[in-house]
Amino acid sequence: MTRTKTKPTTTPSYRSHSSAVAEWRRRRASIRRQLLRPPPRLSIAEWADRYRIVPPGTSPEPGPWRTDRVPYLRGIMDTLSDRRVQRVVAMLASQTGKTEVALNAIGYYIDQEPSPILVVQPNEKPMAEAFSKDRLAPMIAHTPALRDKIKPARAKDSGNQVLHKVFPGGYISITGANSPAGLASRPIRVVLLDEVDRYPPSAGAEGDPVSLAIQRTANFAWTKKIYIVSTPTIKGHSRIEREWERSDQRRFFVPCPECGHMQHLRWGGPGEPGGLKWEKSEYRDDLPHHHGDVRRGNTVHHTATASYECEQCRALIPESAKTWMLRCGQWRATNPDGQFPGFHLNALYSPWVTWQSLAEEWLEKKDNPEALRTFINTKLAEPYEERGEAPDWQRIYERRESYPMGRCPEGVVFLTAGVDVQADRIEAYVWGWGYDKESWLIDHVVIPGDPYNPETWPGLTELLHRSYPTAAGETLPIARLAIDTGYAQETVIDWARKVRDPRVMLIKGDHWKNWTIIVGSPSRTEVTYRGRKTGLQLWPVGGALIKQETYGFLRLSAPVDGQPYPPGWIHLPMVDEEVVQQLVAEDLVTRADSRGFTVREWVKHRPRNEALDCRVYARAAAEQIGLSRMERPAEPKQQRPAQPETEERPIRVTDVAPRRRGARGGDWLDIPRRRGGWL
Repeated sequence: MTRTKTKPTTTPSYRSHSSAVAEWRRRRASIRRQLLRPPPRLSIAEWADRYRIVPPGTSPEPGPWRTDRVPYLRGIMDTLSDRRVQRVVAMLASQTGKTEVALNAIGYYIDQEPSPILVVQPNEKPMAEAFSKDRLAPMIAHTPALRDKIKPARAKDSGNQVLHKVFPGGYISITGANSPAGLASRPIRVVLLDEVDRYPPSAGAEGDPVSLAIQRTANFAWTKKIYIVSTPTIKGHSRIEREWERSDQRRFFVPCPECGHMQHLRWGGPGEPGGLKWEKSEYRDDLPHHHGDVRRGNTVHHTATASYECEQCRALIPESAKTWMLRCGQWRATNPDGQFPGFHLNALYSPWVTWQSLAEEWLEKKDNPEALRTFINTKLAEPYEERGEAPDWQRIYERRESYPMGRCPEGVVFLTAGVDVQADRIEAYVWGWGYDKESWLIDHVVIPGDPYNPETWPGLTELLHRSYPTAAGETLPIARLAIDTGYAQETVIDWARKVRDPRVMLIKGDHWKNWTIIVGSPSRTEVTYRGRKTGLQLWPVGGALIKQETYGFLRLSAPVDGQPYPPGWIHLPMVDEEVVQQLVAEDLVTRADSRGFTVREWVKHRPRNEALDCRVYARAAAEQIGLSRMERPAEPKQQRPAQPETEERPIRVTDVAPRRRGARGGDWLDIPRRRGGWL
């Protein structure tokens, strides 16, 4: 038997073996580097472009977030991403995306740099809850990068509550500036302060809510982030304005398509170079009316032609070039000595606000001081410069009108009376109110006597039941009588209890809310058994806000050449100088209180001011009736010509159908009667 010789296997050389080991080691090191390599560092804008989904119903452009749609927000978000920056201030107009910056920052820190986050809204209910439910929760639900990091809100221990949400490595708390407990606990790295100008002056006994929130970042000395954003309010009393003045004051400069000059968009004025401009023409009956035409007196404003005028070459830039201008724009600091970055932006930059709509809104609100203040704050993002000095009483005295006292001129819809109680008399002013807050002084009544004397009050009762003739030959009663309870309060309440007339309105000055409301929620005047409050209602009145409105109306320019009176015009009959001087007897002054905060208050510059006080009370009564909601009735439609009697009218079902039980005149319950009662 022969053996078959097998070929001996070749043993790999040492060189080939070492090469395979080296290759295996290189691959292992590469895999290890890939696994251990940190994720690429993104800015907030880059993260939003890559991951964020804008939910439908929360933005005019739902879907994947695109920073290129709002290029001016990229600079704000990139500054927030800069580790060298700890504080960022933004004084932005509404509808420019200021809330979107905060949402993008929240999503970035949840996904990329998990940290404790605090969001402060002006109040806990409803603004903090609305922000969580309407903006934050939909963003988390529609963004996959965030959805997996926060559990669904199904159980109490899930860590996903309305005002507190937990994620790996951190949490987000949403609170109100009026909640001291939410501002004074647990260390926070990222603080987002939204609408700071609407915060209360103090969060209880702890002090300023902005300072309380910032103090919570003390443990993160080098990595903290503070974002303060708001639309401004009153000049000199605006939180965001004070922060803006300390910043480097960055503005967004855009190029002119004609000459290339870089400039920041501003509103401008009729005689100023630059700003928003539109064509005007004289009103004529034979000219057709076009879309976008707004008539003011004898002038027609063609707002559809609104364009921006370059401040250098004076070229008119159409709005169609705004998208290109925004893409070529850049932020530039106008105050190099600022302590931290600050951004300012008005609604002229917004892709969702047209220049034509801004022109129309300006023409609508420019003659109304309160509406003009809203436009300047929310659309131009500029603090409203308040004119608190009293108007010139001589100019008001010269523009008095010749209608007789005690009669209602044409245009008066209803009457209210304001009553001021003094130590030796009771003074009352009756005001007539029309559409667009136009008002007329109708009557001035002085009832002499001590208010503690019962014989003094029948004169006021007689005034309450008095009616005034109108130009149409009818009479108008006093719809509401507002009387101040600051002096002889118990006597005033006793009189109101005796007359038992629902038109009597007991009022008191409310110093806490007097800059935000005209009439607040009432409280009861009496306390009975076990602390249960009963009795008449006592209404808080914001006198400061009404005085500011009154002074604004008194500064309006008188119409010329038969033009209509502007909204809010105050008509005065041929009263004496004392009444006019009392109507402008106070000035608005600014001072520091005991805690060092600046406060505004109205101070008399002459001894008597009953005309102004009674105007405030009558205006509050008109507001309680619904003056601000009153609209002009629509013009009656042209009636169709009556059908001739010989023409047959088609028979309708209602003509022959039997009357349903339970209709008018029948049983109030739509059920058949049963014996033994209705049950």
